[in-house]
Amino acid sequence: MTGLHLDNRAARRLFLHRHGLGDAPTGSGKGPDLLDVIERLGFVQLDSVMTVARAHDMILRARRTSYRPAHLKRLYEVDRQLFEHWTHDAAVIPRSYYPHWHLRFARDREMLKARWQKWRGHTFDDQFDTVLSHIRDNGPVSSAEVGPQEGKKSGGWWEWHPSKTALEYLWRTGTLTVIGRDGFQKRYDLTERVIEEHLHGPAARPDPEETIDWCCRTAMDRLGFATSGELAAFWATITPQEAKDWCAAKLASGEIVAATIAGHDGALRKVFAWPDVDQAAAALPPVPGRLRVLSPFDPALRDRNRAQRLFGFHYRIEIFVPAPKRVYGYYVFPLMEGDRLVGRVDMKTDRESAQLVVTALWPENGVRWGGARQARLETELDRVARFAGMEGVTFLDGWMRDPQP
Repeated sequence: MTGLHLDNRAARRLFLHRHGLGDAPTGSGKGPDLLDVIERLGFVQLDSVMTVARAHDMILRARRTSYRPAHLKRLYEVDRQLFEHWTHDAAVIPRSYYPHWHLRFARDREMLKARWQKWRGHTFDDQFDTVLSHIRDNGPVSSAEVGPQEGKKSGGWWEWHPSKTALEYLWRTGTLTVIGRDGFQKRYDLTERVIEEHLHGPAARPDPEETIDWCCRTAMDRLGFATSGELAAFWATITPQEAKDWCAAKLASGEIVAATIAGHDGALRKVFAWPDVDQAAAALPPVPGRLRVLSPFDPALRDRNRAQRLFGFHYRIEIFVPAPKRVYGYYVFPLMEGDRLVGRVDMKTDRESAQLVVTALWPENGVRWGGARQARLETELDRVARFAGMEGVTFLDGWMRDPQP
């Protein structure tokens, strides 16, 4: 594979601009402006962990400092500009993309039924008619309002009684739609009552080939450059072979080109890109030099291997690592300054003292943590504290740590 080449600086700049981190985080952060941010990203992953704020809120705050969680809730639950479904994980997605989820619904129908019956050890499909009749007659429900645990708080997979499993299956396969969340518990309604006919009806269902093409094109737009495997993984809707075939066909027709990307260490990686990728990268302004706190689930870091290749930043979340074996901490936030990842910070909110408490900060290897950088950090942490409803920032003794090898 030969063709265009992007050096590491140009590749990082292009990648960050495509992920909404190449501009100053100005804008209203609500309504049409917020929808524009989400369309630019493609989707925003939802996550329940909240040491400071939920992941989806931190993702959006990094791109719009004026953003507040109520803005996403309104866009999703009141304005109905988003729908919730699965990419690589649960996410909110622009509603206009809904027709391309029909392929996923169809593919999940048999795969999930067989997998979940084996996993849960019960025939949850016996509950389909009961669950649907209940929703049809009584309106939207949460999992706590159906089945033998009616009225009780629903737990994790270990408490997935047949009715809850049926709810999730009917949502994952398109019969039900999640209309919002109470706390972090999903509420389900009939898709026919929520999604407009022109998005979910028979006439709104693209051929599989059309959705494969849409998935690859929109992934390429958002990644800037990619292997076929990275295109397939972006939406996690099509197979690696389908993406590989798409790349082969578009390369042969000249719609995409072969390219090489330099990693942080100078290693070259073969990728595909649009023919003008070098011109597009050259035309972009430098990434603002401000320091930003990123969510561990930020779209720019979702592909951990790509982040390591481009930025030399090795990140693994340690929530499920026993505390004595953690290298950093339970839920550590990456720090981005300009087009570099310069460190990571372990922090959480203390509601009793109304303080954002910083336990530890590790600069990356080769990063000097001087007074100017510390001032930028403190400015950003003040913003994060206000965003989380805290009154200030407290640094615990011994918070500055040595870089890890």
